[in-house]
Amino acid sequence: MAKKVNKTDQQLANVEQAFSKTEQFIETNQKKITYVVGAVVAVIALYFGYQNMYLAPLEEDAQTEMFIAELYFQKDSFALALNGDEQYEGFLSIADDYGLTKAGNLANYYAGLCYLNLGEFENAIDYFSDFSSDDIILSSLALGCIGDCYAELDDIDTALDFYKKASKNSDNGFTTPRYLMKQARILESQEDFDAANGLYVKIKENYTESIEAQNIEKYISRSNR
Repeated sequence: MAKKVNKTDQQLANVEQAFSKTEQFIETNQKKITYVVGAVVAVIALYFGYQNMYLAPLEEDAQTEMFIAELYFQKDSFALALNGDEQYEGFLSIADDYGLTKAGNLANYYAGLCYLNLGEFENAIDYFSDFSSDDIILSSLALGCIGDCYAELDDIDTALDFYKKASKNSDNGFTTPRYLMKQARILESQEDFDAANGLYVKIKENYTESIEAQNIEKYISRSNR
């Protein structure tokens, strides 16, 4: 009768066999493995070099240019904020020249605001659309500003769509009631009183500390038909 093979011995034999196959594979493919490892190291080195030697200085330059443009914006000098002066670039050039940076991305948002204030609504839409952010307030405001632009262009249905997007983009006590109110005002003007009333009540119940909630009772009464 054949002796039973010890289970532990069999496992050890399997492990040794696996190591043997691995060693054989490495010996056979040593050059290929070296190339692959070298390529990975090179990619990592290029990434950190790009981040630290190119993108970081670029970000710093963009921030410097942004500072002056923001000063013009705060003074309501929207044309200068957009186009810059003889020494410093405006938001348009910053968005174009530093598009890879955070400051360049933010310049799109500022450019949109400038165009909105100047009444150039289609240009404003273009720049708001080019802006992207993980910030829940700024991203919501950008969507809402696009809604404002379409409202100014008398495209009320599209404005309503963007106000909905802005209110749903993040649930917070600042932008959410703001754009719920804008939706409700449009719906009320379209005589959709039930839908408008529902939004007014939502503001009253869920966003009691918001500016919009302060006089909400009169809107609820007016739309309660």
